[in-house]
Amino acid sequence: MARNEPRPTLSVALVAGLNADARTATVDRLLASVPGSVALHHDLSTAAAHGTVRRTVRGAGGVLDTGETPLVNDCACCALREDLVPELERLAADGVTRLAVVELWDSVEPKAMAEVVAGAGLAIGAVITAVDPALVLPCLGNGDDLADAGLAAAPTDRRTVADTWARQVEYAPVLAVLDSPAADDEDRALLAQLHPTARQVPVSGDGGELAAAAFAGFDVEAAAAAQHPACALLPQEAEAAGVGTYVWSRHRPFHPGRLYAALEELTCAAARSRGRFWLADRPDTLVAWDAAGGALCVEPAGPWLASLPDAAWELVSPVRRAAAALDWHPEHGDRCQHLVFTSPDLDRDGLGRLLDSCLLTDAEFAAGPAAWQALPSDFDAFLET
Repeated sequence: MARNEPRPTLSVALVAGLNADARTATVDRLLASVPGSVALHHDLSTAAAHGTVRRTVRGAGGVLDTGETPLVNDCACCALREDLVPELERLAADGVTRLAVVELWDSVEPKAMAEVVAGAGLAIGAVITAVDPALVLPCLGNGDDLADAGLAAAPTDRRTVADTWARQVEYAPVLAVLDSPAADDEDRALLAQLHPTARQVPVSGDGGELAAAAFAGFDVEAAAAAQHPACALLPQEAEAAGVGTYVWSRHRPFHPGRLYAALEELTCAAARSRGRFWLADRPDTLVAWDAAGGALCVEPAGPWLASLPDAAWELVSPVRRAAAALDWHPEHGDRCQHLVFTSPDLDRDGLGRLLDSCLLTDAEFAAGPAAWQALPSDFDAFLET
């Protein structure tokens, strides 16, 4: 470096994904395309057996450094967090590294790592999830626990392959797509409909587009808001190559008993479904719906804004208030049903009929909120903490 030449400012690009070959190819392309770049990878696969996590730092020419860090609280991901930031700070201080590519281990989700990196005051240039389009449906349909697949990050990790993969894809604004001969139009349509706002960048080619994406910038708060059930940027209606996305919205509460009885059928009706819903017996609670691989997660996601006193609105983010305004009803406020289903061979009509049958009937609705409180509380096991 010339004496008067400014020192480069370190930018961090996180590369995630369960598809290891696609992830490694993406990292290799970035190293080859961006001068002054290095890649960091923490291998969590041997943590349980050896009590340590192995760190590798490499450049375009090969391995530069290796090391190990002990488990923290019996959690491999915690060890990653503890070791990653000091390594990035060291690279930022060396005045040589322009781009640090953090290749996350298979089941590590980018949201948590992005918040750790940003919280340390480091600049995130991109969050990228690497995808082999031929594996979209197999990953999305895999309801196995990560522990059974040897991919758990801690003994208490209860995630599944499907829901982990879905969150990896849906969080990242950039998808690095492997050129896979086994992928067909259905695979590509499914990927596009799962995350229609993502920028898809081919891993093949000269690497210029991927390199540019690595420095585009990333807003951690905006990314979190885009995934929160209250204001998520959910997919819109779509149909292509036999893959459909169905958006179901209503301004009438669910009968908790009938919805509970229909959960299994609804969960299995689509490869992926997400959204928020309103239970008649819980008028103040916004409930999140998150299903993939035949498994459903239902959990409270805070209050409906209509249930809050006016003074509390000042404590709510502008994004949340804007999302509520879009759904606002003169009688019910932002209370609503908004569920989105994406899948090959989607039965829209059947889904619509089943969901509508779970709403309060005209007579039940007319009985009013006081009567709704007497309905069976079938969701207590999901929602009570």
